[in-house]
Parts: sequence; structure tokens; C-alpha cells
Amino acid sequence: MSSTARKYASQNQSIRKVSLNSTGSSNSELDSISIDYARIYNEKLLWKRILDLFFGVIGTCILMLLYPFIALAIKLSSNGPVIFKQERTGFDGEIFDCYKFRTMHTEQQSKGVNEPDITKQNDERIFPFARFLRKTNLDEIPQFINVLKGDMSLVGPRPYPIRENSYWNTTFPDFYQRFSVKPGLTGLAQAYGLRGGTLNIRHMHERLTFDLKYIKKRSLYMDLKLIYLTFKKMVTFNTEGN
Repeated sequence: MSSTARKYASQNQSIRKVSLNSTGSSNSELDSISIDYARIYNEKLLWKRILDLFFGVIGTCILMLLYPFIALAIKLSSNGPVIFKQERTGFDGEIFDCYKFRTMHTEQQSKGVNEPDITKQNDERIFPFARFLRKTNLDEIPQFINVLKGDMSLVGPRPYPIRENSYWNTTFPDFYQRFSVKPGLTGLAQAYGLRGGTLNIRHMHERLTFDLKYIKKRSLYMDLKLIYLTFKKMVTFNTEGN
């Protein structure tokens, strides 16, 4: 286990006691999927990097073709930059700049110190054209640059913003295990409808279970299947995006 991962793992000593019961009346023991962190952390999958480079180049070409039109629509819809850059937590707990097309007005209310900035259903900060981008996942195609840079993989657990990551890391004792692989542009949880901002304990536990299941069983076949399912959701406007 890396020094960064050990740091996150040590936070388990201050894990918040959480309940999967919606009423909060009783605490339930969270089921855990066991993975060989050290083996997966040190695993170098040549097929995965080739897949990332292949689709990363294709995705970046698509980005270059669509950029002028999307940039114009964003500028006409809202003041501010076209690309939104946000620090997120990736492989080994390292911080990297994650790119997206901006989908919110720049004038945003500040959150509490410990409160993650979650995008909610019908969030008023999202401007109209941005809802189309989020519905089709087109807001995330700049992340193909992150894939080519090596910050992300095409498929893997989604990267969370730093504050949101810290929040869940002190909720679930095995959350840090997501850092054993690169975060993905899409993932098992997202392909099966578990996406979007949430502070719901049960919902997030289900997502974490899907993430750890992917990490444990990932394969070329699984990655190709998840890429197909994600593309299918995009073209059918069934991405469950907020």
C-alpha cells in the first residue's frame, strides 16, 4: 500500500457511524468487498493503457470537432469560461485537474466547510443548454484529455472532488480502496444508473459496492461492455444525469 493510501486508511480510526436505515434509528454493519489492494495497486495492465490511448485519441478528435459549437452555446448561455477545471482525487489519492465543459453559472453560493457541493435534481445553478450537455454526458468529453495525460482511465471508479472524497472517506472504511486504480470517465456504477450528486448513505454505499466489484473483476471484456453501455445511454438520452 502506498504512503498516500495509508494516510487515507488511517482515517478509519475516525469513521463516522452511519446507518443504512432511512429513519436513522439503527446502525447496520456495511458489507464489504475484499480486494488485494497491494496487488491491484502495482498491477500494470497493458491492454487497459492501449484501450485508453485508442479511445482517448478518438474522443479528443470528437472534442475538437464539437468544441467550437459547444463553446459558442455556453458563451451565449452564461458568462464565464467554457472549460471548468476542478481538483479531484485520483490514483493513489493524488490530486489532479479534471476538465469538463462548464454547466453552471459562475455565481454560486458557498457551501459550509464540511459540506460537499452536491449537484441536485433541477439545480437552479445549471443553465438550460447545460442540461442538454449533462443529459448526454457531452459535458464530460474534455476528460478524454485527462485519459491521454494518464490522470484517468476510460473505465474505472468516477473521481470525486476533494471535499466530497474526504466526506465519504470518513463514512466508509473501505472507500480508500478506490485509489488502487485510476479513476474512469465511466464506470460500472454509472453504466447501471448510479450517478449524479448524492448525500444518501444507502445510494453511496451501493455505488461503492459497484466500484469495488469492478476493481476486483475488471477485464478487457468488462471494459468494452461498459463502454458500449455508456454509449448506448448517451444516444438514447438515458444517462440519469442531473
